[in-house]
Amino acid sequence: MKIWVGADACPNAIKEILFRAAERTGTPLTLVANHEIRVKASRHISFLRVAQGFDAADNEIVRRLAAGDLVITGDIPLAAEIIENQGHALSPRGERFTRDNIKARLTMRDLMESLRASGVDSGGQAPLNQADRKAFADQLDRILARHER
Repeated sequence: MKIWVGADACPNAIKEILFRAAERTGTPLTLVANHEIRVKASRHISFLRVAQGFDAADNEIVRRLAAGDLVITGDIPLAAEIIENQGHALSPRGERFTRDNIKARLTMRDLMESLRASGVDSGGQAPLNQADRKAFADQLDRILARHER
C-alpha cells in the first residue's frame, strides 16, 4: 500500500499526521501538487510536482494508483474514482469513502453545487478542528493496521 495525497488542498495539520504515520509504519507517502511543497526529509516520504491545470494532481494520482492504495482527499468525485479503481479514500476530516456511501456523497455534493449556482449561500465547511484531526488520525491508524496484517 502507498498513500497518495492531493497536497494542494490538504491542511498542514493532516500532512503532519501523515508524515508521522509514514515514519512509524514505513508506508510510502507521496504528496502530489502543482506547486512546490516542503516535505519532511525521509526515505518514506516523497513529493511529486505536476503541471498547472485543472485536476492535474488528481489525474496523476489516478494514473499512478494501484489497487489497495490509500488516497487522502476531500474531493468527492476523485474519491469515487479511487473507489472504482479499487483504492481506499479518506477525507482530511476522517470520513472514509466506501462503495456503500460514495453515491450518497456525490448526490449531496451535486445538490449543494446546484444550490450555490442558484445563489443560495451554503456557508461552506467549518475550519478543521481538533475533533476532525483526531477522527482522521484514528481512521488512518485503522486502515494502516488492517494493511499490516
